[in-house]
Amino acid sequence: MDALQSAGILQQSAAYMAQHLPNVYAQAYSIGLLSAIVDNVPLVAAAIGMYPVLDPGTVSAMANPVFMQNFVEDGLFWHFLAYCAGVGGSILIVGSAAGVVFMGLEKVSFGWYLKRISLIAFIGYTLGAGTYILQQAIF
Repeated sequence: MDALQSAGILQQSAAYMAQHLPNVYAQAYSIGLLSAIVDNVPLVAAAIGMYPVLDPGTVSAMANPVFMQNFVEDGLFWHFLAYCAGVGGSILIVGSAAGVVFMGLEKVSFGWYLKRISLIAFIGYTLGAGTYILQQAIF
């Protein structure tokens, strides 16, 4: 992660996502889908490198304080990212360490999981994300 940070790749990724996905929900949802392929721990570490955890006192002086409020400590983006990265890793069996261990212990193949579980996991992931967004809109 330090190499990606030093090379500026994380900042470029954040800028790309901000330009093409200006909604924090879409950004976190996309990162969650990526966690189906990449383990969620380095992925969340990369997200922390992409989006700095902001101090609430400095947000009001920024160019877009309403949007940047999502990135304060315990802000909306970080809560939703925790859900997306954690649950998104279950869409494919290789997306989490537990899934890889499950493959080895129970002799479950990638194809079996893909055919029988991945669609259900994706639907659950999407419905859970929708529920989170709805709760934020209501409360």
